[in-house]
Amino acid sequence: MPSLFGPVLRIGVAPHAVSLLRLRRWGAAAPELLAEQACAPAGEGDGAPFAAIGQALREMLAQPALAGQLAGRAATFVLDDQLVRLWQVTPPAGASRLADLEAAAALRFQTLYGEPPGAWRILADCDAAAPFFAAAVPRALLALLEQAAAAQRLAVVGVEPHFIAAWNRWRRALKPGAWFGLVHDNLLTLAALQERRLRAVRTLPLPHHADAYWLGQMLAREALLLELEAPAGLQLCGAAPPAWLAADSGQIACAALQPALGPEWSVAARLARGGSRA
Repeated sequence: MPSLFGPVLRIGVAPHAVSLLRLRRWGAAAPELLAEQACAPAGEGDGAPFAAIGQALREMLAQPALAGQLAGRAATFVLDDQLVRLWQVTPPAGASRLADLEAAAALRFQTLYGEPPGAWRILADCDAAAPFFAAAVPRALLALLEQAAAAQRLAVVGVEPHFIAAWNRWRRALKPGAWFGLVHDNLLTLAALQERRLRAVRTLPLPHHADAYWLGQMLAREALLLELEAPAGLQLCGAAPPAWLAADSGQIACAALQPALGPEWSVAARLARGGSRA
């Protein structure tokens, strides 16, 4: 059972590194970086690339400096979106049972990715009345996370893809007419909304010239492709470019949902922070 008092832990898991943060349960204190470990280059064979992630995670959590700080602590894993899959599901006509909607999500997964869903754990925000989104996490990766946590007696309270963690944290803070964006590792994951409902998710690489003008043009293009009204604004979390937030009145209105981290924070540490209140 996790400790009900004291700090909580967040562990960022990316293909290239893992990172451990400590956060206070209350107040607005900044997160504290406890440890970080690079992953060895993934080889070939069974378990790759997850074996390298599991090894890095075990080494990080076993560092002598962490002795006595982990047992019984609540920990949430935040997974880089490169390690998971996210897709949209149209509910079958007449479907009303949860089992039917879950089956539709699994079938859509197999159609999109060309592989059976058995090796993945699928979670879906099922809705019989409208298209909904589903996410899948590799079972092999989940097993490695659980083993590493058990070895240090961590109480795992969540395993979340980065975008899902950020969306769940900030969705209720979005203003009417605004879209949501997550900026991480030179990628923008864009959530297009209509009447406060999530309609589409797009992941776009950020070019070096991604200024406020580029952003406005990109949002207009995505709205046109999706047959939606252009957003009245964009609310962002993650490493939002300062030029977007400083846009003048003739450009798209952008706002940061959380304080920016300094340049000393690594990509893996920023990942671990995703979805938190810090």
